[in-house]
Amino acid sequence: MTNAHDRQTAGFKERTRVAEAREALLSAATPHERTETLPLERTDGRPIAEAVTAPNPVPNYDRAAMDGWAVRAEDTFGASGRSPAVLRLADGDVEAADAAVDPESAVRVHTGSELPAGADAVVMVERADAVGGELEVFDAVTAGENVGKTGEDVADGQRLFDPGHQLRPSDLGLLKSVGLDEVSVYDYPTVGVIPTGEELVQRDPDPGEIIETNGLTVSRLVERWGGVATYRNVVTDDEAALRAAVQRDLTKDVVVTTGGSSVGERDLIPEVVSELGEVLVHGVALKPGHPVALGVVEDTPVVMLPGYPVACIVNAVQFLRPLLKRVGHLPERPFPTVEARLRRKIPSEPGIRTFARVRLDDGGSGGGDDGGPVDTDGDGTGAERTAEPTRANGSGVLSSVALADGWVAVPEEREGYAEGETVTVEGWEWSA
Repeated sequence: MTNAHDRQTAGFKERTRVAEAREALLSAATPHERTETLPLERTDGRPIAEAVTAPNPVPNYDRAAMDGWAVRAEDTFGASGRSPAVLRLADGDVEAADAAVDPESAVRVHTGSELPAGADAVVMVERADAVGGELEVFDAVTAGENVGKTGEDVADGQRLFDPGHQLRPSDLGLLKSVGLDEVSVYDYPTVGVIPTGEELVQRDPDPGEIIETNGLTVSRLVERWGGVATYRNVVTDDEAALRAAVQRDLTKDVVVTTGGSSVGERDLIPEVVSELGEVLVHGVALKPGHPVALGVVEDTPVVMLPGYPVACIVNAVQFLRPLLKRVGHLPERPFPTVEARLRRKIPSEPGIRTFARVRLDDGGSGGGDDGGPVDTDGDGTGAERTAEPTRANGSGVLSSVALADGWVAVPEEREGYAEGETVTVEGWEWSA
């Protein structure tokens, strides 16, 4: 193990690329297997733990798909406006749910009504006239026309969802429609969030003190991403205290620390994790936030986030979010993006993935060089969306994230983006 003095003097001579660091972390993570069976109304957003098949078809009977009359299709063949087919109305012009359709007869039905025995089609109400005890049909129908067949929506025994599918409100409606009242789902992944730093306080800071924000931000991100966060009290920069804090949360699926991950005298958490387990990565080629460290202790992944607020958030999105999805059986969906034209250049160092915060303008004032709209297709119409890099881009300027609409990720092989270039803006807070 590298001692603290060597680590502090060496700095970060080599930094692991983002994709490689993420893969190292995910490879060390094992999805938990805790499940519970819950009523449908409590499962929105939860991943399914077992394959679900339909115990009943939907619909579970042949039904009328239109208001009209249930008939035998063959009795309407050749019907037209000039020469209508004339059928006998069963029980007069009265709906008879349990009446049978005999040859050359018809039964009144409404949308959703069970199709009477003997019928195989429905004549729409506007294509026929009831006159006395007879029905004049002006258009022929074919067998199955205007009829919802049994199992047309969902077949009996049809496989509906595979394990890991994250339930949506429409899914719950589907499950209820086939007769299910409950379903087996994976439990929420649990995360211990440990803010560290002897300078941190929760409120009313004196000179030299800082209000703790990283732990609050990260714990709320965990909740948004589908986990359950335990937001711990601040732990001071002391090896014994840090060791005890990490060990306490090894019962969680993931341990996250904020602060103390760099190479200064008070950056002790990588040393503590190395003593308890293994540091997989320390120093990643991204900006802001290269002093992130990733490790594992007793099969529990540990994400050591930098203390600067923006660096903390960037690394949480890049590493904690995919880790949480992995351990919690949750699908990792890409964030929504929009295309925009840069109003100022974004510089970047080759070999470093840079995350530049931007504000969006959807056109109109501020869209073009003269403050007017920008033509998107050269025909004089439309206003182009533009992106303005925030003026404050330091990794400690929290407002630069809170007041931004998203960020532009500059890949390692680029030396930034030029003014006027079209870029992809990632809305990392727009979606879970």
